[in-house]
Amino acid sequence: MTPSERRDPEVEREREVERDREVERDRSGSGWEEAIGFARAVAAGDRVLVSGTMPLADGKLLGEGSPYEQTRAAFRKALEALEPFGLGAESVIRTRMYLTHARDVDDVGRAHREIFGDVAPASTVVVVSGFVDSRVLVEVELEAFRGSRS
Repeated sequence: MTPSERRDPEVEREREVERDREVERDRSGSGWEEAIGFARAVAAGDRVLVSGTMPLADGKLLGEGSPYEQTRAAFRKALEALEPFGLGAESVIRTRMYLTHARDVDDVGRAHREIFGDVAPASTVVVVSGFVDSRVLVEVELEAFRGSRS
């Protein structure tokens, strides 16, 4: 089964959280996680890192052709990965946005500002040559802080 044939975690909400000392891994069931060997989110101490997230749900692209809608969809999906750790947008301390076209930075920035404006995380925007699905215009990552774990 290829990664694109697997059900997307937004539809298939079965979650497996592994705990190993101070590291917790949340696997959403995405085919990409199995094929490549990664977890959707990893918590290490007070930080939770969310892997690169594309605007896909159930194998379908959300917001096709719209960098603004793709950014909103990708961040919604990335923020869902924080839920098993009891976190939301207010806990985000860093975002990264990868774009295929520099011309889309205003649309992507507008979506980011709508989601994180008052949170004001550290942020990076990078233009890349493309993604595994050529229709994808934006992929995002985020990091969150979950406070002291004494």
